[in-house]
Amino acid sequence: MFDASMFAAEYIRYSKIGYNGMGVFQMLEWNFLALDQWTPASMTIAVRAAAQRQKVFIMAGALDGIRVVELATVVLGPWATQMLGDMGADIVKIETPTGDTTRQLGPRRNAGMASLFLAVNRNKRSVVPDLTQDAGQEALDKIIETADVFVHNMRPKVAAKLGLTYERFAEKNPELIFCATFGFASEGPLADKPAYDDVIQAASGLADLQAVTSDQPRYVPTIMADKTSAYNVLSAILAALVCRERGGGGQAIEVPMFETLVDFVMVEHLYGACFEPQIGDMGYNRILNAERKPYATKDGYLAVLPYTDANWRDLFVLAGREELIGDERFATITGRVNNSEAVYGILAEIIATRTSAEWREILDAANIPVTVVNTKEMLLDNEQLLAGDFWQEKDHPTEGRIRMTRPTVRFSKTPSTVRRLQPQLGEHSAEIRLPDVSSG
Repeated sequence: MFDASMFAAEYIRYSKIGYNGMGVFQMLEWNFLALDQWTPASMTIAVRAAAQRQKVFIMAGALDGIRVVELATVVLGPWATQMLGDMGADIVKIETPTGDTTRQLGPRRNAGMASLFLAVNRNKRSVVPDLTQDAGQEALDKIIETADVFVHNMRPKVAAKLGLTYERFAEKNPELIFCATFGFASEGPLADKPAYDDVIQAASGLADLQAVTSDQPRYVPTIMADKTSAYNVLSAILAALVCRERGGGGQAIEVPMFETLVDFVMVEHLYGACFEPQIGDMGYNRILNAERKPYATKDGYLAVLPYTDANWRDLFVLAGREELIGDERFATITGRVNNSEAVYGILAEIIATRTSAEWREILDAANIPVTVVNTKEMLLDNEQLLAGDFWQEKDHPTEGRIRMTRPTVRFSKTPSTVRRLQPQLGEHSAEIRLPDVSSG
């Protein structure tokens, strides 16, 4: 039987000599789990109780003791689970024998460890059970029995073909949170249509919005649909865990990308269609404005956004354009929105009269929002980011010195941390007692 006192004693012993608490937990837990069916969460309760008796304070992440099994590729699922891992969860990443496709995307020093994979797969362990074989399915079942959360990003029919259903796993682990995230909601006609970020940007209307400042619909040059949906996955899982803690048990979650991004776009652009019958056009016209852009100064570009009535009055005084203070187009927020093209056109004329440095000094002193237009490269030396140690450099055991962002959410009592660097394909199969099939 599992000996909670023995486990706690070992946990505390290693913690006292300077190991990170969760790292110790992960180092010991599988050996103890082999003796019984305790879950990480229940083991953590025993450990903390023993720690309190011995007056040892363990500073662990908010999700310490939560195990997440991830069967997902590309960005959406892996980034969501990485954020859970940053908060202290133990992430077991299940990969195919060829690995996550992002292992091949971007610059790399070694095969299978490309930059995009490194960006969304820290704080994880990689295992490679072959789910097309009975042995692989049996291995998955054993992992699920000790899991708190399962995440996959397969279309419904593909997942069902592999037996990856909530009903199957709930029989083995009724407390499991089962999260499926894919392109289109399962009740619609597009449920089994393949979908990637470009497809969802186009389907959601986001690509069409770019035609306002271009000659045709265009994609936003970032993985908008994947990353927006990843935050939805994160919040849904956290809410389900709270529900479970209150006695609600496990449940199934579905996070569709299309519906998520339409919801995202329509916050401001539902506009007149918010009412039935419709009042005016759809689309927030202040945003759908070709003049809404960074403005040229004498030597560069600035983002300038006088927002309040007072901001605009102050700007006109500073610019020597007092005659505009009484102009009804500028006097109220309603007037500015209804005349946004003219408003932004005049703002562009004003900003063009001085250098970037001159405007930043003047506008900062007047508390009018202003900032420089950073390039990607400039962000590496940005003083705001450097002040908060945003950029982290680590020595990876196989990839050498690598750079990553730090967890952006700050907790006063349960800090988010980087405890594990990105895994090689199947690196932890032996540790989690699975046959390693990564080499075929």
